Amino acid sequence: MDQRNVRGQVTRDRIVSTSLKLFAELGYTVVSIETVLQACGISRGALYHHFASKDAIFEAVLEEAERRVIAIVLQAGQGASNPLDALRAGCRAWLELAGSDAALRRIVLVDAPAVLGWEKWRAVDDRYALGLIRQCLVMVASEGRMESQMVEVYAHSILAVLTELALLVARSPSVEAMRRAQDAVEQVLSRFVGVEPFSRGSVS
Repeated sequence: MDQRNVRGQVTRDRIVSTSLKLFAELGYTVVSIETVLQACGISRGALYHHFASKDAIFEAVLEEAERRVIAIVLQAGQGASNPLDALRAGCRAWLELAGSDAALRRIVLVDAPAVLGWEKWRAVDDRYALGLIRQCLVMVASEGRMESQMVEVYAHSILAVLTELALLVARSPSVEAMRRAQDAVEQVLSRFVGVEPFSRGSVS
């Protein structure tokens, strides 16, 4: 990559990281292009070289937020002894994020569907969350714990359950809401694969 491309990537990364903070703190409707320009300290031309509109900036911000979520979810499942427990740990981690991380909650769950529309929001979500869930279920099926032809249907079902529960927790973040949401996910997963759910740790 030549020096010009390096500078361009640095500028783009600064726009995305700065906008993520602004959208998280203020919300999409309050943040203007001028707000982003002032916070980044760049010209309007430099911004429009990378992004055609505020919506385009937000979509890039959502992608970055989703990557951060996936990194946390993957970290949560690292110590699991099998793919199913990794999936369970990841689901728990996502629900905990929905209840505790106001920035990710606002961008991923609240503003994203309103700003991008349901179809585009789901398309972004599918590239990250659905793909990860699908990978786990493929491995679960390879162990003979579920039918392989049900992987796609179950992956979509689990994502739908997680999305709705995350919205529920986000609207009313509390220890009790978190426990109920985690219990619901445990029951769904246990029924899909026909085994008892593992014991849940305490909710902080």
